[in-house]
Amino acid sequence: MIEKKIRVLIADDHSIVRKGIKALLATELDIEVVGEAGDGREAVAEAERLQPDVILMDMVMPHMDGIEAIRRITAKRPDARIMVLTSFATDEKVLPAIKAGALGYLLKDSGPEELIQAIHQVYLGQSSLHPSIARKLLQELSRPTARAATAEPLTDRELGVLKLVARGMSNRQIADEMVISEATVRTHVSNILGKLHLASRTEAALYALREGIASLEDGGSAK
Repeated sequence: MIEKKIRVLIADDHSIVRKGIKALLATELDIEVVGEAGDGREAVAEAERLQPDVILMDMVMPHMDGIEAIRRITAKRPDARIMVLTSFATDEKVLPAIKAGALGYLLKDSGPEELIQAIHQVYLGQSSLHPSIARKLLQELSRPTARAATAEPLTDRELGVLKLVARGMSNRQIADEMVISEATVRTHVSNILGKLHLASRTEAALYALREGIASLEDGGSAK
């Protein structure tokens, strides 16, 4: 018996795309499409009105693009779980979307199973990145940056949490793995992001991969 359905909002300016995704998700017993938005402004309004569990966000829409919509949604709901679903894998769209707060980035040519899996991952607070997107982000993070290195190194416990974040584990899963409270995990994640000057868990996961703290073979979702 399904205790709770994942409530999904679809934001895309093409009606046929929204209808196609809605029809696909209708076949999943634990997913329910609760709303649609045809542009960025509508996506922001519907996200606030419906409070969905997962938001599927197109990048190129009229009135307001997906990146700005993500910024506005996460400004009001920092815990909003947003997955970009787009045809664009260009550098100028990928990194800004992740920095704005998107947990996942999936290309529209992905298979139905990949979309459904990604929705489940993002719902659990895990990063979900198309392989080509993960490679782009790793390349971006490997470039020299003017970002100042943290004066305060990560503690052993914070490193342990970071490794599990890089494996795509949610706060609850990390808490169970490390036998600590979920509130303590949230504190560690907040400290990690602050010390490393990173904006999101996804950036933290990619940082861990870049620095060799974790590897793609560890089972992370940024594969």
